[in-house]
Amino acid sequence: MSTVEVISLGGVGEIGKNCTVVRQGDDIVVLDCGLSFPNEEMPGVDIVIPDFTYLIENAAHVRGVFLTHAHEDHVGALPYLLQHIDVPIHASEFTLALMKPKLDEQLPKRKLDLRPFQFGDILEAGALSVEPIRVTHSIPENASFAVRTVHGIVLLTGDFKFDFTPVDGKLSNVTRFGELAKEGVVLLLSDSTNVDRKGWGPSEKIVADGLRKVFLESPGRVLLTTFASTIHRMQQVYEVAAQTNRKVAVVGRRMEQNVETCSRLGYMKIPPGTRISLEETKNYPPEQLAILTTGSQGEPLSALVQMSKGTYGRLQIQQGDTVIYSARPIPGNEAAIWRTINRLFRQGARVVYGDDPPVHVSGHAYEEELKLMLNLTRPYYFAPVHGERRHQYELARLAFQMDYPEHRVFLLDIGERLVVEETDARIEDRVPCGRVLVDNSGTPGVTDDVLRDRSNLSREGVIAVTVAIDVEMGEVVGDPYVQVRGVHSSEDVGKMVAKALDDLLDSLNVDDLRDSDKVRHLLAEAARRVVQRSIQMRPLVLPTVVEV
Repeated sequence: MSTVEVISLGGVGEIGKNCTVVRQGDDIVVLDCGLSFPNEEMPGVDIVIPDFTYLIENAAHVRGVFLTHAHEDHVGALPYLLQHIDVPIHASEFTLALMKPKLDEQLPKRKLDLRPFQFGDILEAGALSVEPIRVTHSIPENASFAVRTVHGIVLLTGDFKFDFTPVDGKLSNVTRFGELAKEGVVLLLSDSTNVDRKGWGPSEKIVADGLRKVFLESPGRVLLTTFASTIHRMQQVYEVAAQTNRKVAVVGRRMEQNVETCSRLGYMKIPPGTRISLEETKNYPPEQLAILTTGSQGEPLSALVQMSKGTYGRLQIQQGDTVIYSARPIPGNEAAIWRTINRLFRQGARVVYGDDPPVHVSGHAYEEELKLMLNLTRPYYFAPVHGERRHQYELARLAFQMDYPEHRVFLLDIGERLVVEETDARIEDRVPCGRVLVDNSGTPGVTDDVLRDRSNLSREGVIAVTVAIDVEMGEVVGDPYVQVRGVHSSEDVGKMVAKALDDLLDSLNVDDLRDSDKVRHLLAEAARRVVQRSIQMRPLVLPTVVEV
């Protein structure tokens, strides 16, 4: 009988970059294809995506990519995978609608095989099949996936919570999870993000009460920032705005696209007369306006961050504005978010964040909901995913408290193969894996050497030295030219380096000066040595030899 392998190319030991592979024999299915955001040790990097080497090497066996929902940490890396392999993409109609503008933008010449599914469909994928099950989250049409294998069901919860009063009225299919348990769940891969939060997570619906309180108390405009794909949250903004006699405008290209798409498809029901364009806001007094904007994670080019700096041409912060942060910081983004909040306060805005009033709730299961998922599905093996190592560890500990033996609970790391056989499961060697960095060039593959150079540039600065040499005569032509950028010192670093280079060049003979590579190396060494000795800094030195 075939073995079944489960491999996380991302989303374990980290928040984001979710991508899970299930393989049986020659058939592979990919569950989600997400990105994560850079930390402060990645200067100039825009996004981080999984290393897709394993999928590229096995492209002939990939039967499809299946997407749980439309958040970037689950779908954002898909355009980069599709640059290398051509496979069907299975997702809900809603998820495909939100993704299509981005896919068209990044893959303009590709004819993609996009296949919408309904919850409860059985999607054949070679010898495997995938069934999407409805489960609540902070976005419509969110799915868990039941992958049927020869050894039973591999169940990926995806992002979930058990919200019994969802904004769109569509409940998690709790009954179906129980039915899958009777059929036999061999492995449960469960969201672990909120395992450290006790009890039950609050319903998305309570956010409306918090928003209403802030809208009524605010003397001027209300600006609310959240993820562009948090559709339920934006729906509630429109409803509360209508109740409090405010009009709503949207700022941010992706958010504008999503509002347009969701209202057209019926996933957002905007009260008549509430929606206006940003240009129309000048026709209303501040106390009658609410504005949805991107920038909840401190993204440098987002609308709100530019507003906080006073550099956003379409909209400026005014005295009396109230700004609501209706999103939880992604780990690594906290410093950028606090900087933005502080700038907003300096401009005279009131900033509302945190839980009082409740202007944000999490879309992820709390401890009791995680227990419920385990009890509903009763898996034989269990592996916490979608979390940092501490989250995985705590959810494993919760499973032990529920009498799961240690040999049936696995803490996965990126690239490890969890091999399931008829009577056994074990972790085996990794497949090629890791992180791939993408900067604003859009080209994946920013290397550690590039990061190191960028980091050094930001800390130590750069010195460029240029020397002209007549290689035929073996003579220096003119004086060395030294440019210094980003190097701070009470001494004149440029003059110091120029003198060291003059001394070096005077010491070289004709044969030395005819060897441009040798001269270039000696110039760099001399400049580095004098700067390090004099001011204890290690700037990047760029030597150039011009042959005349």
